[in-house]
Amino acid sequence: MSESKAKRRWIALDCHVLVVASEGHFGDWSAYIGAVAGDNHDLEWLEVLHHGSKLPEKVAAVLFPDFAEKFVWRS
Repeated sequence: MSESKAKRRWIALDCHVLVVASEGHFGDWSAYIGAVAGDNHDLEWLEVLHHGSKLPEKVAAVLFPDFAEKFVWRS
């Protein structure tokens, strides 16, 4: 798991599947899932953030409960 200064965090569900949570600019957040090559998650998470599929709120809240408690879900 990794976190950047911009309140983003990723977790690997598999070596080829990453989930990324990201805080928005207005105290909101979203989470995205995507397939990756699995060569370097520290670099691949950004591609998932920009091009992954948005997760439903309930699924994202299970994976990132701290985001769910602190931020408003971005619709």
